[in-house]
Amino acid sequence: MKRKELVGTVVSDRMTKTVVVQVTRLVRHPLYKRVIRKAKRFKAHDPGLKPQVGDEVRMEETRPLSREKRWRVVEILRHGLRDEDREARRVAELEAVGVIHKKQPGGPAVQPAAQPTD
Repeated sequence: MKRKELVGTVVSDRMTKTVVVQVTRLVRHPLYKRVIRKAKRFKAHDPGLKPQVGDEVRMEETRPLSREKRWRVVEILRHGLRDEDREARRVAELEAVGVIHKKQPGGPAVQPAAQPTD
């Protein structure tokens, strides 16, 4: 019998050998017929792949490994953006638009006030 497989995004990697993976799916509302997004979180065993927050992973069903762990990470499909990369991209976009100005290397952060001449 083939095991179930799901694809989701890692939302937490703070536990030892365990990651929390959020799986999102689209469902049509029974009354309003509008497509809505539903998400569910699963705890999955990490056998040594070391996925980080933001990574997209594929996991498969397995025997109960603990009270809440019934899934195992099989592979990392795509590495997500890290917080530092996301912040650097946001700063670059704001600089391009002109909202913030790039700091001059070696120069003071604040321009000194002009000295009055007598």
